Amino acid sequence: MDQPLQWLALGFKDFSKAPCLSTLHGLILAIAGFLISWFAHDRFWLLAGGLSGFMVIAPVLATSLYAMSRAIERGEEVNFQLLVRTWTQWQLRYRQQPESYWCLIRFGLLLALAATGWVITSSALITLFAPMPIHTPMDFVRHVVLAPHHFLFEIWLGLGGLMAAPMFASSVIAMPLLLDRKVTVLQAVLTSWKAVLMNPLPMVLWAFLIMGFTLLGLMFFFLGLILIIPMLGHGSWHAYRQLVDVSGLEERMTGQGGL
Repeated sequence: MDQPLQWLALGFKDFSKAPCLSTLHGLILAIAGFLISWFAHDRFWLLAGGLSGFMVIAPVLATSLYAMSRAIERGEEVNFQLLVRTWTQWQLRYRQQPESYWCLIRFGLLLALAATGWVITSSALITLFAPMPIHTPMDFVRHVVLAPHHFLFEIWLGLGGLMAAPMFASSVIAMPLLLDRKVTVLQAVLTSWKAVLMNPLPMVLWAFLIMGFTLLGLMFFFLGLILIIPMLGHGSWHAYRQLVDVSGLEERMTGQGGL
């Protein structure tokens, strides 16, 4: 049960070894989250959809953080060129590795589809059972969160948890594994599920740590994400390394960086 805390500590250690590039990731995601909130601040379902998609796609956007942790683990140089190679080399090597072409992008699209499903389901639930029409975030707070005579908010949270759990189980190990080894999206997802099912309590704690730290970052107008996103991204790499034996799997690419 103490391993999730070790992953956070190791993630912070990696962050301290490459603070500028790590902070750059957090800054980009913080700006993206702020822009989503600014653009949709008075339209609740657009805001909910944007933030849901943002949270689901974040593991894909953290791919270069995994690459940085892998380079640190191997004693390789961590620089801006590593980030560029991480996001471009899978295209350049299409002929050598056609079976894994754009695997991360395909997986990101699957996560985006899942986020869209949650927004549609959530919208249907609130629209059908809310006592008043919900158009803005304040409408949601008044008529759902603070409503005294029904439990719609609790049901909404429970439904969100039920939908978030399989998404977490599918992606928590899959993203670093896709970066590191020659596996298909299906193999990566099944491996991620196996890791969760074989270590249920530590993985539940890891999920709550991710959720808690992320909410903490959001509460401070996304500024907290500048530090939290790199720490969680680097920590997720160490979770993958400790949970999965990859000795029998071929590396996706030799040499520094890349996919």
